Amino acid sequence: MSSPFAGKRVILGITGGIAAYKVADWVRALVGEGAVVTVVMTKAAAQFVTPLTFAALSGQPVAGDLFAAAGAETIPHIKLARDCDLLVIAPATANTVARLAHGLADDLLAAVVLATRAQVAVFPAMNSQMLAHPATQDNLARLAALGYLVVEPGCGPLACGAEGPGRLPDWPAARTWLAAALTEQDLAGQVLLVTAGPTQEPLDPVRFLSNRSTGKMGYALAQAARQRGARVILVSGPSALPPPVGVELLRVRTALEMREAVLAHYQAASAIVMSAAVSDFRPQAAAGHKLKKSAPGAELLELVANPDILKELGERKGADPLPLLVGFAAESDRHLEEGRRKLAAKNLNLLVVNDIRRPDAGFAADTNQVTILAQGAEPEVLPLLSKEETAHRLLDRLRRLW
Repeated sequence: MSSPFAGKRVILGITGGIAAYKVADWVRALVGEGAVVTVVMTKAAAQFVTPLTFAALSGQPVAGDLFAAAGAETIPHIKLARDCDLLVIAPATANTVARLAHGLADDLLAAVVLATRAQVAVFPAMNSQMLAHPATQDNLARLAALGYLVVEPGCGPLACGAEGPGRLPDWPAARTWLAAALTEQDLAGQVLLVTAGPTQEPLDPVRFLSNRSTGKMGYALAQAARQRGARVILVSGPSALPPPVGVELLRVRTALEMREAVLAHYQAASAIVMSAAVSDFRPQAAAGHKLKKSAPGAELLELVANPDILKELGERKGADPLPLLVGFAAESDRHLEEGRRKLAAKNLNLLVVNDIRRPDAGFAADTNQVTILAQGAEPEVLPLLSKEETAHRLLDRLRRLW
């Protein structure tokens, strides 16, 4: 599964709000992922950012005049509406939202919206008080009822100096919504429970035992599943990654906390993907004060084994077909041998093995190269891919099992 935007024809409608400047990054990113982007600007939008900026970034002429002489024989708003896979309006001002909610077609962008059969995604961005006004809320509800994808704005500092809801999302969050709008919802109705990141086992108030996991693979799996329509519960150990959009995030620290969270939700899941790097051991007892290196016996550390969460799930599952259980094994040698052993010993449907010695496939890398093992099947060796693409390949395999 390549970029969901590759080869797609995207119309980006820009209206007259200060957040118009942020959309320049969206255009650059969409073009970088292979989309053909046509920008349609209202007259008010051109007061904030010049059409020349968006023409340079998109590589396409910017449209804005409903009665432009050039190309008039093709009826511009009809041609644009027809040659479109996705129509995005960002920022959508209160005025624009009101006009769209009542079906006006008094400029080029509004006319294209009425004429297209493509999905229309609306990103409201305005002052918090304007957003909260009952008229605006009624208009947004009407757009949603008409089938528009209305994306809730972010919360934070606004251009007017106030702070609250009304911010246009940054591109990573917007990308999630737009990618889902262009992706077949083939996991709709499924519930994925995904674990990600490391665990931390406290030694004292300052120190802990942990590992080098960043959570990138698990977060990519959660986001990819959500993009394809699944409900996703993400149980994450400590990670600096931003929360995936639209995913239920449960933060934990220790292996025992992760076990508790997983067992509390596993019965609702149709698949459990354990990509977290759970610490095998924890200190027998965490000190209540900072341990001093000069203290007697400070060089000795008594450890006890943490529970094997995945093995426990396999035992509970028994011969039941659901939930599907997927494990991850980060190995440094004898990858397939160790993988097959864990696959059988833990009663798994799939086991994903990768080589932690590879700098492009281990912890913290943006890419991964894995082998997928299943009972009674030949190993599926995937090429070096982005972690997003690796996630989609694994979800394809899960979909076949369902």
